[in-house]
Amino acid sequence: MAAVALAGCSADGDQSGGSSGEHTRAGSATVELAKVPVGGALAATIDDQPVVIAQPTEGRVVAFSAVCPHQGCVVKPSGDEFDCPCHGSRFDAATGKVLHGPATRGLTRLTASVDGGTVNVRP
Repeated sequence: MAAVALAGCSADGDQSGGSSGEHTRAGSATVELAKVPVGGALAATIDDQPVVIAQPTEGRVVAFSAVCPHQGCVVKPSGDEFDCPCHGSRFDAATGKVLHGPATRGLTRLTASVDGGTVNVRP
């Protein structure tokens, strides 16, 4: 069964505690929409793989692999960006595109959808 762990970050960079998600099948997870801050993001793991989930505008969610394409470090939510702590790359939380290198390509997008008050994430 898939494992999911969450840690949130609001648009102003505040971190919040984690909680468990509900699982639909291996390789996917569900998260309560209310746990994803509007204008912010949260970090999660699905099957031990790091992911980031953002809600750029109310009710619209996106998800990406949290693995930085530069050298494989794990990016962290920081307001409306994802920041790589290893070499300083920054990514737009709404699109996954590179805002600042050394990364030359964006984060790998995952499938994220909203069904009622639930976010469904899968590769």
